[in-house]
Amino acid sequence: MKKTTRSLAGALALLAINGVAQAAPLSIHSTAFKDGGTLPLAQIGPDASCGKGHGLSPQVSWKNLPQGTRSVALLMFDPDGAKGLGVSHWVAYNIDARRGEIAEGVSEGITLGKNVRGDTAYRGPCPPAGDNPHHYALTLIATDLAPDALPPGLDREGLLKALQSHALGGQSLIGLYGH
Repeated sequence: MKKTTRSLAGALALLAINGVAQAAPLSIHSTAFKDGGTLPLAQIGPDASCGKGHGLSPQVSWKNLPQGTRSVALLMFDPDGAKGLGVSHWVAYNIDARRGEIAEGVSEGITLGKNVRGDTAYRGPCPPAGDNPHHYALTLIATDLAPDALPPGLDREGLLKALQSHALGGQSLIGLYGH
């Protein structure tokens, strides 16, 4: 029995030394859509030209944040929009990492930044009718900043600049939409 315990302990130590035994990686999940799947109408812009969606921000949850994470930021960006220049649909930050998720359509307890129109709100996707489906990257960024560290009203570029040397890791989901 003692020999088996020592063998097991030795094997575990060897795995740890060789890097095989690792902590689970940062992950992001949404009940609204699967990675590579189609965005539902709940997240699409409400205009008839967009597909008559509901314009709700998606549910997002996260786990296995890097050590030292205090807050997270969320971005939804369409790199296909504006003829390839990209469109920012959602900028949300100062989110307490311990929260673990944001429910669909909820903005309480987070700071909203400016979207493509300059509004501090989620803006549902609205690609031109007949375009190929656009790709919407929903990105979570783990930071070492306190949940109230950043000022309100940052746009995507301002947030990314503010997160320089504070980002600890990130992960994205890609949703598709076209009509």
